[in-house]
Amino acid sequence: MDNETKKQGPFAGLLVVDLTHVLSGPFATNILCDLGARVIKIEEPPDGDESRYWGPFVKGESLEYSFVNRGKESIMLDLTKEDDKTIFLNMVKQADILAENFRPGTMEKLGFSYEVLSALNPRLIYASLSGFGQSGAASQFPAYDTIIQAMSGLMMQTGFPDGPPVRAGTSVVDMTTGLYLFGGIVTALYARNHSGRGAYVDIAMFDSAVSFLEQGLLTYLATGVSPGRVGNRDLYISPFDIYKTKDKYIAICCGNDHLFAKLCSALDLSQLITDSRFATNQERVIHENELKTILEKKLMNENADHWLKVIDKVGVPAGPILTVEEAMKLPEIHDRKMLVESGGVMMPGMPIKISGFPDSSTRPPAPKLNQEGTSLREEFGNRQK
Repeated sequence: MDNETKKQGPFAGLLVVDLTHVLSGPFATNILCDLGARVIKIEEPPDGDESRYWGPFVKGESLEYSFVNRGKESIMLDLTKEDDKTIFLNMVKQADILAENFRPGTMEKLGFSYEVLSALNPRLIYASLSGFGQSGAASQFPAYDTIIQAMSGLMMQTGFPDGPPVRAGTSVVDMTTGLYLFGGIVTALYARNHSGRGAYVDIAMFDSAVSFLEQGLLTYLATGVSPGRVGNRDLYISPFDIYKTKDKYIAICCGNDHLFAKLCSALDLSQLITDSRFATNQERVIHENELKTILEKKLMNENADHWLKVIDKVGVPAGPILTVEEAMKLPEIHDRKMLVESGGVMMPGMPIKISGFPDSSTRPPAPKLNQEGTSLREEFGNRQK
């Protein structure tokens, strides 16, 4: 496959050697691929990336795998065998980026530490993603998204006060860690433009989760107390929650007194504006339950569609609570090309839009296992220094 002539985007011309598997690492390298880089995915024999065998399946292929590996090239290499090591090292000599998410120490045992590979290619960006980072007491602990949600405090602050801790409805730690890996790689590339040298990038799932705790962590740092679960409302802003109407729930978010006054006027509840219990945001947070009862008593008189039109007219942020199916039918999905066709199936599009570069509604498919194995062995086999 002649990727060099087909690739377009700000990273066109970059070569990525991708040793990552499952979700977070492949998500990061998929962003590079979508934005023009040539990504060679190295998979372990005999079965390749385990996510190939995870549902949901469309036309017999894993959509989970296809989503984060579209447009890449696949080769199976056994990095314990000399011939395959040679091919891998020849790739590294030409690569701009190497990404891996093995357990810390694995690459060193194979003889492929940053020190070894950067000696072969001083401009190499070597990026490692792991559960708990390359250093520290927990570096060898295995991790999946749910484990990190549990251990970081995220799960304990998700859900309702009278219910159990709840995992977020998506693999949020995997995805945010993938974004940090992408950001770390791009930052190192920028630094290379000035220094001429590559760098080592160390990204941990646990670190990523901690950085995203936001209110939960900030509350603990400010008070010394872990916040409890509060359901859908905000800890420090009110009204900022979901509210029941005659037929459905809707989300309403008033981030300041001005928006609260607009909401009250729209709902014909202007008396609340001067009510001492609700006159300021701090007072509204204290009297959150009373305020919600009053708002819902009013909202229960009409259907959600009615209230969303009324509230939107005064410029207060509000929205319906949709299923995934309903969300995918919004015009914004088409307008922003957030569903794209890849290999005959639909999957999420690219959120990063950059002027001067195409944002196609079609993307190359994910490779079959070892699809480019023969051509890549010819390209990188027995190459001299």
